[in-house]
Amino acid sequence: MSDVRLALRQVWYINKAFVRNPASLFFTLIFPLMFLVIFSVIFGNGRIEVGPGTIVRVATFYVPSIAAFSVITACYTNIAISLTFARDSGALKRIHGSPLPVWSYMFARIFHAVVIAILLVAICAAFGAVFYGATLPTATLPAFALTLVVGAAVFCVLGVALTAVVPNADASPAVVNGTILPLLFISNVFIPLQNPPQWLDILGKLFPVRHFADALIGSFFQLSGSGLHTNDLIVLAAWGIGGAVVAIRFFQWEPRV
Repeated sequence: MSDVRLALRQVWYINKAFVRNPASLFFTLIFPLMFLVIFSVIFGNGRIEVGPGTIVRVATFYVPSIAAFSVITACYTNIAISLTFARDSGALKRIHGSPLPVWSYMFARIFHAVVIAILLVAICAAFGAVFYGATLPTATLPAFALTLVVGAAVFCVLGVALTAVVPNADASPAVVNGTILPLLFISNVFIPLQNPPQWLDILGKLFPVRHFADALIGSFFQLSGSGLHTNDLIVLAAWGIGGAVVAIRFFQWEPRV
């Protein structure tokens, strides 16, 4: 059997295992909507300026911002934690010693995460359109889709790279959430940033979360002609390349002693 067919079989297996775990399936799909509803209830009555001359309801703003959070959760948090648990249980060691090519397994994990991320974004967009009157992007849909795919791929790679510094499975939730939660508050995701302090603005732009959120929000609200935020995508790509180098160099298949 070719390596490509083996990779596709592994994708099919991971998807079936995910669907056959009702608790994981339910909370993975509902968790972002919970944040969308909570933030909209708390902050949704006001209006904010998301771009020059573009003022929207806060509830509408949270549709693309929570969509960005959904992608990060599916591609960064879930991959980093699940790979760490698989490594410490010895599952990765057994897979590494099997006839399945290494790239096929990693491709399947990343492809599955990207598919879940796209599904979550679609759910957030549909929920926002029905309950908050959020207008889905039409003219800038290609830019929105490209940003979504690039962001999902980058955060998948960063999730794999992060496993190199996670000491064990028990510590993985704390380490993973500790590296991402603070950024969600300073990167225009959980809290709309309007005239933030300069140091906070610079700090947020050092990391990929801010650039992904700005690019996704900008394309959702059609803040530019094509909706494509090239500079933000370049920064995301740079983080992705750096994450790939770290992952290739330091990723471990065997449990740590």
